[in-house]
Amino acid sequence: MSTRTDTPQAPADDASGTDPRQLFTPVVLGDLHLRNRVVMAPLTRTRAGEDGVPGDLLVEHYAQRASAGLIITEGTYPTREGRGYPGQPGIVTDEQAAGWRRVADAVHARGGLLVMQVMHAGRVAHPATTGTDRVVAPSAVVLEGEAHTPQGKVAYAEPHALTTEEVQQVVADHVAAARRAVDAGLDGVELHSANGYLLHEFLAPDTNHRTDAYGGSPQARARLVVEVARAVAAEVGPGRVGIRISPAHGVQGIPEADADDVAATYGALVDGLAPLGLAYLSVLRADPTDELTQDLRRRSGMPLVANRGFSTPTTRESASALVDATHADAVAVGRALIANPDLVERWRAGAGENEPDPSTFYGTTAEGYTDYPRLTA
Repeated sequence: MSTRTDTPQAPADDASGTDPRQLFTPVVLGDLHLRNRVVMAPLTRTRAGEDGVPGDLLVEHYAQRASAGLIITEGTYPTREGRGYPGQPGIVTDEQAAGWRRVADAVHARGGLLVMQVMHAGRVAHPATTGTDRVVAPSAVVLEGEAHTPQGKVAYAEPHALTTEEVQQVVADHVAAARRAVDAGLDGVELHSANGYLLHEFLAPDTNHRTDAYGGSPQARARLVVEVARAVAAEVGPGRVGIRISPAHGVQGIPEADADDVAATYGALVDGLAPLGLAYLSVLRADPTDELTQDLRRRSGMPLVANRGFSTPTTRESASALVDATHADAVAVGRALIANPDLVERWRAGAGENEPDPSTFYGTTAEGYTDYPRLTA
């Protein structure tokens, strides 16, 4: 694992004229009072074992990063049918909830905030991973490619198209997961409606070929996501609920190539969410300053957590520029927080950073998870 060992220096305005100190000012997202605007992005890391119970590794990993203004956990499955990856944690059983309580207690002991990303994988799941006899989706559209399972890579299975009645179980599963998370001491939940997973599959015409009330028009395709958000907000309070979207990000078989449909669909979604008063809207978009992102932000009435996506790592300078120009209220950071548990301290000091090791992003051990070095005095 390579590191850079630059000498810490006092923060200064960068060449673009942004002031990185603005990144370290407090911000309020609903009921969440962040001490700075650096948000740990949800990052799949697969360290929760076969039973999906957060153990000592997860406790240490998240506690190490508690100086971030807000930590969003890796995607956590709300039902066995929705488990996307071996080693992914869940929030289904009492044992999983107890594990998350240990994580929350450790983060809170260091002054941090912790929100659980609730993620139903939909057709990205596989029976070999879920242990169930089916995977589900809005329509029986098979994802091309291979799934990662305990038996290795295998072709994705044809999903069961949820009936209109079964769609209500999706709502109930998200509500139950949110209740378990909050009862376990987490500060809130983030609904994962991005990156090709179940809620996103309902939004996209590429994967939603339904003819009932949940398919067809942009408003109908957005209906389930709004219903889930409304029900979860009613259960745990809207100020504890965020939502993540990724318009036209083009991953996991959902290209969303029609720009007009994208604008109409996500416009309908945020119009449906606006009356709920949710804590924040997290948008995964290569350019968070673009017209679509900023329009969705205005229409939703929610604070914006910007996420630049997978192709361009977020730096102190790019994060500062977004906040300084008021293009975002906070910035989600991924790879830099993987490699630097004390990233906020490093960015505040203008110090060097550890380089992330992609070969350890996914695994089962402490390597690349809890063993990155911190700054020394």
